[in-house]
Amino acid sequence: MFIKSNLPYEKNALEPYISEETMSFHYDKHLQAYFDKLNLLVKDTEFENKDLVFIIQNSNWWIFNNAWQAWNHEFFWKCMTPNPKKTPDWEISKLIDRDFWSFENFKEKFIDFWVNNFGSGWTWLVLDTNWKLEILNYSNAWNPLDTNKKILLWVDVWEHAYYIDRRNDRKSYLNNFFEVINWDFVNKNLLK
Repeated sequence: MFIKSNLPYEKNALEPYISEETMSFHYDKHLQAYFDKLNLLVKDTEFENKDLVFIIQNSNWWIFNNAWQAWNHEFFWKCMTPNPKKTPDWEISKLIDRDFWSFENFKEKFIDFWVNNFGSGWTWLVLDTNWKLEILNYSNAWNPLDTNKKILLWVDVWEHAYYIDRRNDRKSYLNNFFEVINWDFVNKNLLK
């Protein structure tokens, strides 16, 4: 049986950038629904005792979507912290400067990708096989897990992530997301 992980911080810890109400709805209701549905779908199937990555790589539409959304959200929480550094440091900082010329350029490009991600989905910062940073948009539950790209950072583009706080103002939400990015987690992903 799949059980969602505990949040790595309190639900009000990201305020004023992301409200406790949004976190409660997103984590307690929305994510729980993916786990509940996934548990129903895998019961008495070949996927019942497999991990999320195996299910994502080998399942059909309904099981696949719920497993992927569960996986995406489990890692999305770790991309944020109540004690952020305002800008990245260590290796990720060097790569951002090299591939985007500056942190401000990167931030502008990432926000532009995210704002223009049509419909619902996720925006990802990945490292390709040539050790170059790339920003990708994926619709619905899709993510770059099935590529050779290393996933470093991702942000939820579904309305449930921002509508309570920002209504339809995606850009405002993403500016707030940049205030709580967990750059230490991004660096750990880079160095894995």
